[in-house]
Amino acid sequence: MKNLSLIFLSLVLFACNHSNSVVLQSPDGKLKISITANDTAFVVYSVESEGTPLIQKSKLGFAFENAPTLGRNMKIVSSSELHVNQSWKPVYGERAEIPDTYHQAIIHLKETVEPKREMELTVRAYNEGIAFQYTLLSQVNTESVTIQQELTEFCFSKNYNGWVSDRAQSEYRKVPISEITSPAERPLVVEADEKFVALGEAKLVDFSRMKLQAGERANSLVATLHDNPTVKLPYTTPWRTIMTGDSPGELLEHNYFLQNLNDPCAIEDFSWIKPGKVIREVTLTTQGGMACVDFAAENGLQYVEFDAGWYGFEYDDSSDASTITVDPKRSPGPLELHKIINYANSKGIGIILYVNRRALEKQLDEILPLYKSWGVKGVKYGFVQVGSQEWTTWLHEAVKKAADNQLMVDIHDEYRPTGFSRTYPNLMTQEGIRGDEESPDNQHTLTTLFTRMLAGAADNTICYFAPRVTEKMGGHVSQLAKAVMMYSPWQFLFWYDRPPNSSEVIGGVPGAKDYIEITPELEFFKNMPTVWDETRVLEGEIGAYATLARKSGNDWYLGSLTGNVPHTVQLDLSFLEPGKNYETLIYSHDPDAEVATKVRIDHQKMRYDSILSFDIGANSGLAIHFKQTN
Repeated sequence: MKNLSLIFLSLVLFACNHSNSVVLQSPDGKLKISITANDTAFVVYSVESEGTPLIQKSKLGFAFENAPTLGRNMKIVSSSELHVNQSWKPVYGERAEIPDTYHQAIIHLKETVEPKREMELTVRAYNEGIAFQYTLLSQVNTESVTIQQELTEFCFSKNYNGWVSDRAQSEYRKVPISEITSPAERPLVVEADEKFVALGEAKLVDFSRMKLQAGERANSLVATLHDNPTVKLPYTTPWRTIMTGDSPGELLEHNYFLQNLNDPCAIEDFSWIKPGKVIREVTLTTQGGMACVDFAAENGLQYVEFDAGWYGFEYDDSSDASTITVDPKRSPGPLELHKIINYANSKGIGIILYVNRRALEKQLDEILPLYKSWGVKGVKYGFVQVGSQEWTTWLHEAVKKAADNQLMVDIHDEYRPTGFSRTYPNLMTQEGIRGDEESPDNQHTLTTLFTRMLAGAADNTICYFAPRVTEKMGGHVSQLAKAVMMYSPWQFLFWYDRPPNSSEVIGGVPGAKDYIEITPELEFFKNMPTVWDETRVLEGEIGAYATLARKSGNDWYLGSLTGNVPHTVQLDLSFLEPGKNYETLIYSHDPDAEVATKVRIDHQKMRYDSILSFDIGANSGLAIHFKQTN
């Protein structure tokens, strides 16, 4: 949203003819970034945190095709400084209001040797971290340039450990910086003595994706672009970001950082954008679709999603996403989709349709207005191509086109967000995560929480009744907790599950074996929202344990997970409102519970001055709903 609750701007312009460096501090004075130019070497930057070096002198610049490298033999011509103190209200999110306070410098540099090209560095120092971006300025007789290599470095003082994922959906592993020999996903979290640092990028819209890998210099990581982007001059790159915190929890609480580096909401009327809970329809039949709509209406869900197969074989280029043609390998049908859509709309339930990238690439401009005319509320973009400049640009244009047709979007597979949902909040969520389809144990989920979730919402595809939940994934209470902890405005809760009265057909979906049993703890899902007014990370250690509390209206929801070691949650409840009483529903694992899910529900009265103490077993969880009663 464009409204600002508080804004204070100051602008300082000054010439730097007699200085070869610019120093910028964060508003709280704890972070400092220095940019230094040298007539005979590369432009470099360094970062300090509370007086201690965090990033050593690191190179800035680019290598081009058919042009000299840009970044060496430059001088600072001028600099302007801007102080901003404001906040903004998102359409939805993990908090109702987001602080956006920073000091900014725009530094104009020029080569001291021919061809005497110029560029600008825009640098921002937030309390939450540092960000910078390049602007490649126009040149005589040169309208565009092709970048062969980005030279940006992130140099540390030691060979620290980082949590590395090679692909957006691959496993995390903890390794020293020197062992990151192939491009690793961002955000990449590094434990640097007493600080945690997350390296990444923001506002990637029409450029090549950046990843990170070990550089030639000891203890360094370097930016690695997916391909060689060609840009028309002048051109401003995505932001390079350095988040920092005293704990993993502090990083997670500040994950609005990437959104702050993106443009404000570009959609004037966003009343049609509605978060909610989703069940996937796994039979691709009329009976199954109607049963899902009834289940959603009765159990506090807002959407039913039809996945691959409703318009034909998704991997066949001839499949037509403007037709309802069930893939016979998935289901015998019949699927009367229009009947289901109309029935769903009569009950206030929205329908989401999956479309594979093959049909999207050919038919996007045809199917988006068609789906709107059908009464569809959203589209899930499947197996989209990512990484290259071409497909990065195409994908973000596809989100904009969906907004033009008042359609919400879920992007699946390898796409990771960089804050674009601030500008186009119809981008509800995305995968880019090793979610519950991959059966991660809680240890891996607790690594994902403090790494991938720094980037924004993730479609983790909770699969509540699937056998894998008890076989590999920490049991049903862990699933309840993850619905609170793993933020997604569209929260898929029943990825493999069929509701009662559904078709006997299992529409070619591996793992979709059982019917949903209406167990008492499903009340937690029914009441739980998917977006929040306030979020607090109460404790956490990467891969070991975490506890989050989130507020919606007058109520609070708490989720807690353990990894391979038991953990005692012992917390004061000072986040609750003083003077108010809360009816507290505690959901825990009990092997002696009578229900098949082994979820025990206890009721207690609590206040803000109460103490919560609970022992959680290894690879398990805890979920709590604090209901304000007065």
